[in-house]
Amino acid sequence: MSFYQIVLLVIAFFTAMVIIRVIMGPTIWDRLLGLNMVSAKIIMSIVILAIIQDSSFLLDIALVYAFLGFVGTVFIARFIERRGNL
Repeated sequence: MSFYQIVLLVIAFFTAMVIIRVIMGPTIWDRLLGLNMVSAKIIMSIVILAIIQDSSFLLDIALVYAFLGFVGTVFIARFIERRGNL
């Protein structure tokens, strides 16, 4: 088992822990922050997978996913802040 595979397993473990925190979060802001953390860990996993497979197109996918995750987090936060009023 290579170093990168071990890192992917550690990231998967911490992602599972964050998902548990998202489910148990006492406030909606905790859940939003947890979902943002899951998104960041998925991006890290894609980048490490790109290193393992030596595929540059996976880095493009990670970049697009990061952009969509950021925009989604901002829109959900604004939606929550306005109490559902668009």
